[in-house]
Amino acid sequence: MADEDLTRVEDQPPERDPNTGDMFAGAPKTPSDGASAAYTVIARKYRPKTFDDLYGQEAMVRTLKNAFASGRIAHAFMLTGVRGVGKTTTARLLARALNYESDTVHEPTLDLAVEGIHCASIIEGRHMDVLELDAASRTKVDEMRELLDGVRYAPVSARYKVYIIDEVHMLSTQSFNALLKTLEEPPPHAKFIFATTEIRKVPVTILSRTQRFDLRRVEPDVIVRNLEMVSEAEGARVDADGLMLIARAAEGSVRDAQSMLDQAIVQADPGQTVTAATIRDMLGLADRAQTIALFEQVMRGEAGPAIETFRTLYGYGANPDQVMLDLLDHCHGASVAKAVGPQALIMPKDQSARLAAVGSAVSAGALSRLWQLTLKAYEEVRRAPDAAAAVDMALIRLAYAADLPGPEEALKRLQAGDAPTGGGGPGGPSGSGAAASGGGGAQAVARSYAAPQPQSTTEPVATLHTFEEMLTLIDRKRDISLKLDVERFVRPISFRPGAIEYEPAPGAPANLAQRLVGRLKEWTGERWLIAAQGGGGAESLWERQKREEREVRARIEQDPFVLSVMQAFPGAEIVSVRTLPQPAAAEGEVSEDDDDED
Repeated sequence: MADEDLTRVEDQPPERDPNTGDMFAGAPKTPSDGASAAYTVIARKYRPKTFDDLYGQEAMVRTLKNAFASGRIAHAFMLTGVRGVGKTTTARLLARALNYESDTVHEPTLDLAVEGIHCASIIEGRHMDVLELDAASRTKVDEMRELLDGVRYAPVSARYKVYIIDEVHMLSTQSFNALLKTLEEPPPHAKFIFATTEIRKVPVTILSRTQRFDLRRVEPDVIVRNLEMVSEAEGARVDADGLMLIARAAEGSVRDAQSMLDQAIVQADPGQTVTAATIRDMLGLADRAQTIALFEQVMRGEAGPAIETFRTLYGYGANPDQVMLDLLDHCHGASVAKAVGPQALIMPKDQSARLAAVGSAVSAGALSRLWQLTLKAYEEVRRAPDAAAAVDMALIRLAYAADLPGPEEALKRLQAGDAPTGGGGPGGPSGSGAAASGGGGAQAVARSYAAPQPQSTTEPVATLHTFEEMLTLIDRKRDISLKLDVERFVRPISFRPGAIEYEPAPGAPANLAQRLVGRLKEWTGERWLIAAQGGGGAESLWERQKREEREVRARIEQDPFVLSVMQAFPGAEIVSVRTLPQPAAAEGEVSEDDDDED
């Protein structure tokens, strides 16, 4: 009896998951299956079920909605795009939309929020009038003819007989030819939906008979929103920076991003947060903050520190070719930020601010030359027998080339009778400075490419050791605008000869660091590295003066004599406070007892 019962269970058709259509999701399990047999990967579990769930394809959805609303539905659709952007999913949704029918709706519609009569069977892949096949398994012309023989027969139960052919570019030339006539004049009850990642391999005669939709790559910020939704639904905690790493590594593919998220979730213990560092190690990526620092060192001509930074990244497992790709990406980001602005960069604000600072301090020509050199270096690294050594040599070449003047600048110097200098690299004769932008309150270090200024022969070169000495120099040089900006917006963190760190106060000019670098280079003859930090600065001189004024005023307002005067004259108020020097005191000395009020 037990054997008969077991036979009856095994003879039953396997059930399918109504959400995903997966055969194993609801099928009976043997004891050896375990819990893993019922697990559905995220990429299939969260496959869009309506057109509103499609991420990043709003233009295509809008066109299809207008076509369905006006009744201008094509007989054949061609869906193309990179992997994982929703081609197959869109084809299945279109099949449901074409055959949608409910108690109240009896015409094609893209509104699939309420499940129709045929939706469940189409999702589960068992509808007789919706045929989904892979072109790679039907490349022969005989197989295509056999398939097309059934086109002339009317659908069994649905409105249309829908043929979904995935990876249609895999068909042979003879198969395409056999499809031409049917595709040009299909019966009114037949609809064709093609999907391909290689649209150039599809004959133009086929393309001209279809309505083509190019599914675009999904932007990283859109992918991040999808990953956040999935993480919340799965009860997983993942760092926002980690999700951005996944989104960038996915290269516009939602499926790839969801597959990587599936892998990332199991990197941490249950209940623990998956950190960005863990995801970076999982993907074999270099820390982007470190590669931006490497890019800044290259732009400053610091070959030695650049090599040390690369070797640190290499020791952590970063691939040499990936590091070069990051440098290319940073060069592109700095160029885009220079032309459009940092808001055009899809990355954390602190990183975009650093690249924008580099772009603002370097000419477009210099960035273009760096792009060409880095692109050539990337190809060399891929072909080199020792990729790490190739990166070392590339960094040396890039660092020394960063100081070279452009052709137009070299020509101007030659016409002026001045020999062009450059290529000094670290410790070389280039004499370039460094600049930073305080945008976003993040650390930003960039390169200043101001031409070397001739030193004055009548005034000795100043050497600055403190922040106050720098203010005195600015005052002596009578640069009133710079003096006011430094006093008001610079909150000093550290000061040493040739290097300043500060926190920009709210409202600080974006070019303050650049102006300060240029002036200090001109007045001292030294290279200056100025970095804007996100916090940790002391009061600016203007803020300190205002605080001291408030303290003096508060002390005067509590003075017994002043209180008696205020009581004797109701409505009187202190308009201003001035500190008067004692006649017998030395010049510049002020006594607190001499405070007076007007």
